[in-house]
Amino acid sequence: MNGQGDGDRMEIAAYVYPWDVVGDDAAAERIAGLGVDHAVVAAFYHATRAVTPRHPQHRVVVAERSAAYLPVGAVWERVLPAAQTWVGGEDAFGATVGALAAAGVGAHAWVVVDHVDAFDAPHVVNAYGDVYPWALCPSRDGVLEYAVGLAAVVAARTDVVGVEFEAAGWYGFDHLHEHDKVAGIPLSDDELYLMSLCFCDACGGEYQASGIDAAKLRSAVRERLDARFAGAGPMVGGLGDEGLAAAVLGMRTRVGDRLREAMVREVRVQRGAEFPVLFHASPQPHRSIAFTGVDFASFAEGASGVVVQCWNGDSENVRLSAGHGVAVHAGLLGVRGMGARPELLAEQGAAMRGAGAEGIRLYHAGLGSDADLEAMRRAVGVLKG
Repeated sequence: MNGQGDGDRMEIAAYVYPWDVVGDDAAAERIAGLGVDHAVVAAFYHATRAVTPRHPQHRVVVAERSAAYLPVGAVWERVLPAAQTWVGGEDAFGATVGALAAAGVGAHAWVVVDHVDAFDAPHVVNAYGDVYPWALCPSRDGVLEYAVGLAAVVAARTDVVGVEFEAAGWYGFDHLHEHDKVAGIPLSDDELYLMSLCFCDACGGEYQASGIDAAKLRSAVRERLDARFAGAGPMVGGLGDEGLAAAVLGMRTRVGDRLREAMVREVRVQRGAEFPVLFHASPQPHRSIAFTGVDFASFAEGASGVVVQCWNGDSENVRLSAGHGVAVHAGLLGVRGMGARPELLAEQGAAMRGAGAEGIRLYHAGLGSDADLEAMRRAVGVLKG
């Protein structure tokens, strides 16, 4: 499952929010007209503000907090986010999936895991003791229960043909927050990683189990970061101690794998082995973003594949992820206003296929202009042709 060099057909899908479809009778047919194999519909999603260029009832939707767009049931309601209130109906996800099905388009559930907003749960605590209310800590038992609950609810939906988990693992400092004021000291990837290391009590236990002195680690992280905040140039090499760095990354990989494996097991209990279970991932294990860093040597057994971010059209993430026994899908940006060049989508998709991608994910069928959607439609036609 690691390449398209033999000319096999690529699987192509596009992302959709429930508010893109609910209340717009033309939306599902418009999405079907793109020629995609299925849509990836938000089922659990964080707070956001989104434009809706074609909706007959609104132009802007404000999702105020992390929310469920489908009923979660009595078993999970104490654990999972509360229902949304800004899209009509008790099951906006189901209404969206139903409309798409009527137009001949299947759906994957799009589930954001450890990236949350205004949610009472165990969060990441950095080396300075600052709590990140947007990032759940996967070392905590409560977060593991939360993640399994998300998996259980979407797996029980008979109206979906797959699931994609975003931010399923470590999520950290690199987060676009409302009215962000953190760019005054631009941080390197190594510095963002150090700012994302968690020092909550549960992580203290995980460090100890890995033979790491948490207090010394915390001191080392603060020393490195304080030098940067004092005005020194960007650091290279992170902690500066290769053995310690490897041990920390090993601990975080183990914790992330445990979370993902528990989610996969829950889905497999309810759905067969052929049901697609994908994770948004990065082949750089230290990354703590929506495309969470993974180590393919220990990647969740039973997972079907990964979606890797290739928004700039570079196929490097595909190349690094291919050949590890899981299907690789390249996420391409198709919205010009977000920095894309939609006229290059077909060319980019071909490059992804050449690098080993088995599928494409187009971001985003609801956010794009009419011209963007037409460029997506043309690119899908070329890639499928």
